[in-house]
Amino acid sequence: MAVIGIDLGTTNSLGAVYREDRVELIPNSFGSFLTPSVVSLMEDGTIVTGEIAKERLITHPESTAASFKKEMGKNTKISLGNREFLPEELSSFIIRSILEDAEKYLGEPVEEAVISVPAYFHDKQRVATKRAGALAGIKVQRIINEPSAAALASYFDTEEEQLFLVFDFGGGTLDVSIVECFDTMVEILSVSGDNHLGGDDFHQIMLENFLKEHGIDREDLTSTEEAVILKQAEICKKALTDQETATMTAVIRGNTYQSIYDNHRLMEESASVFMRIKKVLTHALKDGNFNVQDINTVVMVGGSSKMPLIQSYIQHLFRKAPIVTMNCDEIVARGVGFVCGVKERKNQVKDYVLTDICPFTLGTSICNHADPEQPYMSPIVERNSTLPCSKVKRFYTSYDHQTQLDIEILQGERNYAKDNLLLGKVDVRVPKKRKGEEAVDIRFTYDLNGILIVDITVVSSGQKITKVISETMDEEEMRQKIEELSKLKIHPKDISENKYVLEKLQALYEEVPISIREQIQEAIRYFDYLLTQQNMHQIRKYRQYLEHMIEQLENYDPFGELFTVDEYEYEEEEEDEDFLGEGGRKKWTN
Repeated sequence: MAVIGIDLGTTNSLGAVYREDRVELIPNSFGSFLTPSVVSLMEDGTIVTGEIAKERLITHPESTAASFKKEMGKNTKISLGNREFLPEELSSFIIRSILEDAEKYLGEPVEEAVISVPAYFHDKQRVATKRAGALAGIKVQRIINEPSAAALASYFDTEEEQLFLVFDFGGGTLDVSIVECFDTMVEILSVSGDNHLGGDDFHQIMLENFLKEHGIDREDLTSTEEAVILKQAEICKKALTDQETATMTAVIRGNTYQSIYDNHRLMEESASVFMRIKKVLTHALKDGNFNVQDINTVVMVGGSSKMPLIQSYIQHLFRKAPIVTMNCDEIVARGVGFVCGVKERKNQVKDYVLTDICPFTLGTSICNHADPEQPYMSPIVERNSTLPCSKVKRFYTSYDHQTQLDIEILQGERNYAKDNLLLGKVDVRVPKKRKGEEAVDIRFTYDLNGILIVDITVVSSGQKITKVISETMDEEEMRQKIEELSKLKIHPKDISENKYVLEKLQALYEEVPISIREQIQEAIRYFDYLLTQQNMHQIRKYRQYLEHMIEQLENYDPFGELFTVDEYEYEEEEEDEDFLGEGGRKKWTN
């Protein structure tokens, strides 16, 4: 059975495997390595994911969800139609889709997955990620930080000993790691990040300025209209990757609005985003006690790193051109694939050692004598400690005749205990003595798999209590959840191409001028008819025609010539008359 790696991204997710001495990315049913991290609930209760679901963000926004990775670890319910899901439940559908693609590609069952997460994911977010894997029916023993995986992939490709900074800028998160590489060692020295900063922020800024420019009140927009504008913002932003200017166009209630963008305008409007990026970079350099001159190379990772604005800004800050590859949105997945090879002790990579660090401080609460209602946080394992690690600290009783210590296990950087994440509690009985005469040793042992072992020893008696804080789910709760989610139907892969074409047409129907809508509506109805007839030859033939028509529609300029599908016409079949009747029309004309 195989072990695969999964880059579970905010915008897109990827699968990878290590075999025959190299990493292979796993294609999905559309032949792409990138699977949109989008989930949609169909009218019949069917769950669809990926490309099909992405198209439904426009046509059915009320039953479609994206960017739910940002909510991981929260008890936030996300509504899809008349159902509600936790973020990890939605993520489990994406994982399950990648698993199905992997088993089809590899021709064997997948036994285990290694999943990447942002370096700044706290414990509850990592727990939620493992839950997502479990709900998808796969064992997840190893969670790896995304920039750590990217560092491994970059070093394996270059094999140059250096100190480099990994700038991982995705759709919804920014992760920065400073990494030292030598021999077969990849050592993470410092991490920083923002789990709510990514390329999607540019879309929101562009939407706000688009509405402001054209005097449109956001509250007057329907959810579909807002989704249309956001999609156009994304298209415009991507066009600026290799164009000097780009036009952001949206048709709202029959009216066409346009805004002209260049990178200078986008930078001015997005000044707040660049300030937040600099804050994250500063934090990583300060934590590692580095300055800009110490960094040999900056490696750009994540789809949003393709933006020329981002690359120029990084070059300005570090006074050197960063390394940017065309597949920068695949680097994390490749790194996770390497981790799979290391885990399986494959010959080419078995000697590689990837050390990771603890992204957040772990500690316990202690008495604040000035204000007993506001206990302090006392660190035991400081952030950026190399993993695995084991550290112990002694604590004394705080008042006379104290018989019990209420020990809180905390994660975070705040001074007051209440402002940090509570991971667990342990009550310890101690002999009744004067203040400060009794003590306990608290040892935290934290491993690469996110398991924290807390050992508490009463110094005077030697009594020892052990509590394991692991990223697991109650077995009964897990069984019930798996049973509940398994009842949901996952759309068959063999007809996904047809669903994709329909959703694409539905999305275009919302966007194009009214003069073209009738033709799109006719195409949708006729394709629905062919699907009910189940004649695979006709379906395939008409689908090819529609794919060409969709390509023409997407390039349609409402200020240019009238729309036409050039030199690609669908030939009638005898059976078509059942649907069309006399005088029926299937050809697209001016």
